[in-house]
Amino acid sequence: MTERQMASTERSLRIQADDDLKSMFVGTVMRKIKSRTWKKQRYFRLQEDCMTIWYKSKKAGNTHSTFSVGDVEAVREGHQSEVLLSIADEFPPDRCFTLVFRGRRGNLDLVAESAGEAQSWIKGIRKLIDNLENMGQREKLDQWICDWFKKADKNRDGQMNFKEVQDLLKMMNVDMNEHHALRLFTTADKSQSGTLEDDEFVLFYKMLTQREDVLRVFQEYSGDGQKLTLQDLKDFLREEQLREDGVQQYALKLTERYEPSDTARMLQVMTFDGFLMYLTSPEGSIFNPTMVELYQDMTQPLCHYFISSSHNTYLLEDQIRGHSSVEGYIRALKRGCRCVEVDCWDGPNEEPIVYHGHTFTSKIFFKDVVTVLGNYAFKASQYPVILSIENHCSVEQQKVMAQHLTQILGDKLLKTPLHGKFPIGLPSPEDLKGKILLKGKKIGGLEDSMNGVVDDSLMGEVSDEEETAEFNDDHHRNDSIRHRVKKSKQSLSKELSDCVVYCKSVHFSSFKHSQIHSKFYEISSFTESKARKHIREAGAEFVLHNARQLSRVYPSGLRTDSSNFNPQDMWNAGCQIVALNFQTAGVEMDLNDGLFCQNGHCGYVLKPAFMRNIDERFDPENPQNGGYKPLSLSIQVISGQQLPKVNIKEGSIIDPLVRVEIHGVPLDQAKQETRYIDNNGFNPVWYDTLQFTIHVPELALVRFVVEDYDKTSKNDFVGQFTLPFTCIQPGYRHIHLLSKDGTSIPPSSLFVHVRITKLT
Repeated sequence: MTERQMASTERSLRIQADDDLKSMFVGTVMRKIKSRTWKKQRYFRLQEDCMTIWYKSKKAGNTHSTFSVGDVEAVREGHQSEVLLSIADEFPPDRCFTLVFRGRRGNLDLVAESAGEAQSWIKGIRKLIDNLENMGQREKLDQWICDWFKKADKNRDGQMNFKEVQDLLKMMNVDMNEHHALRLFTTADKSQSGTLEDDEFVLFYKMLTQREDVLRVFQEYSGDGQKLTLQDLKDFLREEQLREDGVQQYALKLTERYEPSDTARMLQVMTFDGFLMYLTSPEGSIFNPTMVELYQDMTQPLCHYFISSSHNTYLLEDQIRGHSSVEGYIRALKRGCRCVEVDCWDGPNEEPIVYHGHTFTSKIFFKDVVTVLGNYAFKASQYPVILSIENHCSVEQQKVMAQHLTQILGDKLLKTPLHGKFPIGLPSPEDLKGKILLKGKKIGGLEDSMNGVVDDSLMGEVSDEEETAEFNDDHHRNDSIRHRVKKSKQSLSKELSDCVVYCKSVHFSSFKHSQIHSKFYEISSFTESKARKHIREAGAEFVLHNARQLSRVYPSGLRTDSSNFNPQDMWNAGCQIVALNFQTAGVEMDLNDGLFCQNGHCGYVLKPAFMRNIDERFDPENPQNGGYKPLSLSIQVISGQQLPKVNIKEGSIIDPLVRVEIHGVPLDQAKQETRYIDNNGFNPVWYDTLQFTIHVPELALVRFVVEDYDKTSKNDFVGQFTLPFTCIQPGYRHIHLLSKDGTSIPPSSLFVHVRITKLT
């Protein structure tokens, strides 16, 4: 029996043994819910591969849909989505559940016929997700091969004829002439039946995916071309991967972990299969695995960190007519975002509402946002969450807001300085673990509230003047928009004011004024254009200001399409809270994800020492004045593997090129491209070398982009990966590509060789 047949038998035994999977396998009729009025019955069934869920309308003749278990991020039980909450009076929670998909895809809300059926699907899908997450690399590859086999086997007879193989090659992005394809097919057809069966298809796939590029490296270090002895592997690790410490132990660990042959492991040698497994593993990745974990000092003041931040978090689409939803908060928080925003307005029945004021965006209740914050704030990270409040409410509804914050969040809400003592500086993320901080206006100072000076009669002004400022800054003269953002002078309730401790919103006058008068707990907000102006005119002062206190930068009010500005410009000046529209995919969110994918995805990244030290004068516009030692970065782009198709047109195959972009201080901004390869998205080979000079490596991000070249129009995006320059591992490395949404697209990757050297 072949390995694949054994795996398939194992899977079917698992189904037979597990009652939940068994009932999913048989299938269930459930209601798919989109709104109070859209509730339709669908028949759902788990496919034989235990990976695909198939569903269709009960009406005969309707087309069916499928989705992969791998696309499901989580299963929520009960009324845990706005859609299911809206029909809570109709269906009990024990029959309801929500499938949450990765990336920006919408949820799937379902109602089963009984609580038992709902539980079978909830528990069953969770088991399948766990199973998938615990799969080894080899199993994942097997699964991928199995998926392709199923796609190509049109008549479902478990065999593949030559015509089906030709169709498969097109699907897989391979442009191969018929003669060569037939030669591979005939070689793989051991039984000479004219069709490929299970194990024969695996052989065909292996011939197709032969990694000549990796084999070349392997043979360069192998004495006999068949294996790497322990000494061979140590030489490779020292000379190519620039491993310095504990090389012997590391070589043994790699052999133990990645070598599939028991005999080779026993002899402490590595075969080509083991070598390839190592190079495609996290340890062979361009991203240093020790920096994926939490590795930075988390005991510095809050203003010494870049903080992952979201703008108008409640919006899922554009800024004018978009849908407001608590899902926006759930998605941002689960991505490690640590600063979320609410726009609060007076709502019906004394209940404050959240929406983008004076627009047609839909409305949600403030209390629902606070509930979600309480439930999701610390799922992805234990470090503090800042709730930035844009307050347009009357004093009465502000009191309700304070009540909701206090009652729903309880001890999570920080209402007094830590340890009850007046602080001399901002606390650290470590000090504030598990705490939610309110950013907003405050009556008087922290000193006054601690000394009991503030009485009920003292009132403050509410609005942050942010919307007015952003329209004026951008010289917008359209009256239909301008009249909406008039400043409303309202009073601030003492109850809401008391909830603000370390993040008191203040108007920014000048750097000189701040240096003399500002308190460490004060925070100013800047529209993107204002921030850019300060960076141009007084970059070093801005960096110094941000070494002492927090700054927030937010998108221009003219970005009604929820587009984003480049956050790198703001990080170069040390701005901590750079608020982006998380719902909008693109290079700006790639940079944000790239910066914050280090340090345990905790949402906090320690700024470089020269940005934290108030005695240094770092100017992002003129970094060479600080005596920095530039580095040379050399990247040889060797090859690509199984790049996804971007054009669904029949027979279309991509012409891939790779662009490497450096994002950092203006002096470091650069991009270079490889040539494009005609008609090969499956295993293109370049061997093109790109060279860069990096002046401020501590602030640089490196973005690898694959595009489908088009000489008549804009290139199509294929995949990307962004990481901090300081997290790069040198040597032969794989880059595992991400989709536009930031989700992984295995097994799509690039193979590169990286060298970083000092420039004398």
